[in-house]
Amino acid sequence: MGKNGEFTIPKFCKAGVMYDEGPGCYVKVEDVPVPEPGPDELLLRLNITGLCFSDLHYMMNDLALPKMSDFGVRSPGHEGAGVVVKLGGNVKGWSVGDRGGVKPLWDTCGSCRLCWGGQETHCRKGVFTGLQCPGTYQQYILSPAKYTTRIPEGVSDELAAEPIMCSASTMVQSLEASGLRPGNWAVFPGGGGGVGIQGIQLAAAMGFRPIAIDTGPAKRELCLRLGAEAFVDFKETTDVTQRVIEITDGEGAHGVFVTAPQAYANAISYTGSRPGSCVMCIGLPASDTVILGADPAKYVLQNFSISGTVVGSMMDTEKALDFARRGKLEPIYETFSIDKLPEALAKLKAGQVAGRVVIDFNQ
Repeated sequence: MGKNGEFTIPKFCKAGVMYDEGPGCYVKVEDVPVPEPGPDELLLRLNITGLCFSDLHYMMNDLALPKMSDFGVRSPGHEGAGVVVKLGGNVKGWSVGDRGGVKPLWDTCGSCRLCWGGQETHCRKGVFTGLQCPGTYQQYILSPAKYTTRIPEGVSDELAAEPIMCSASTMVQSLEASGLRPGNWAVFPGGGGGVGIQGIQLAAAMGFRPIAIDTGPAKRELCLRLGAEAFVDFKETTDVTQRVIEITDGEGAHGVFVTAPQAYANAISYTGSRPGSCVMCIGLPASDTVILGADPAKYVLQNFSISGTVVGSMMDTEKALDFARRGKLEPIYETFSIDKLPEALAKLKAGQVAGRVVIDFNQ
């Protein structure tokens, strides 16, 4: 920071830049121009960005979405935390030096029924970070002042960027939308993964009874330490579904929260015969690879439902920040420098990451 509390802003900054959009995509770390904030925007200098498999989906273009290239975007990423270094001319209520976070949804119109009615993440004019505008793989990034999240003292940039800006806030939305109540059983296939472990912590904080399905002693210890009431090792258990039903009083889970696409295959079975049970879809498989459904009799006789939630809203993010302030969220991540971004993405794509991955721009 320079004189009078102002930051020295370079003309160029480091960024992960996508090449060969599609199945063979890869990223190079390059210098890119630092953008100038528009009248209603902030310029943030990110300290941390998280990496998410959705970034790979965007680059591989295997979802039913427009391409990054349709918007001229080459840097993905949608979960970042840093500091405000410059204000647009119309911005009020923000100061240089304030801490701010960027979420998967970069902006909404703020003036439609969806925005007014608590469904802003479905706003027809919503802009997704790292898909429709440059994402958090770029150290200096623009963010609309009205939709930037304030990061309070006591919450580190690492915890704010990952998991709060993405996975934790998304899990808050899904857990609340499920309608589960304290004392209900909540099953997390892949509970030892980066999103699942946030779900376990939040479910426990909300008074639910989490069950993790995963494999290995390290994930068992992690899940049980962070709030899971039971752990089912899918490699050591002959019949995982039967074991889940046994744990859940012989009826089945009240809710199953699917964060990994491969877990959809057995998700419905974990609800057993539980009346009013649900499967909540969170993780996104590649387009046309998964079809999820059940016999209509299950829906009718059991009052069963399948639903889904997209990314967390501003309110969900605030709730996740509050859980973090209260010590209810522990970040589980591996840190890389920006120069090691391609290596970190390769590990993520290969499924070799324990928890989550963050990039520290200051290393």
